[in-house]
Amino acid sequence: MSRLSCHVLDTSSGHPAAGIRVTVYPFNSQQPLASETTDADGRARFETTLPIGENYTLSFEVADYCQHTFGAVFFPLIEVHFHVADSRHHHVPVLLSPYSYSTYRGS
Repeated sequence: MSRLSCHVLDTSSGHPAAGIRVTVYPFNSQQPLASETTDADGRARFETTLPIGENYTLSFEVADYCQHTFGAVFFPLIEVHFHVADSRHHHVPVLLSPYSYSTYRGS
């Protein structure tokens, strides 16, 4: 079993992105396992544990944040698919700007 967290950083300002709803799903499923909202530091920690060997999707609902912060929405939803290969903690950061985003496996 592996634990999961994420964070969102607004790279246009260098500040954490608070208030973004993030939901984790089994890959190719509409049934959520857990949902959290990023805190003032842009972080969300999930109470659920993820079995090893499975694929998951993190869904970041960024439309409201983008509209409020950037004045426009190019990416209303960011989905990050990942595989849990071991029992280490899984941390998935998203770097967000008005017209791009990137992600990686954090620590």
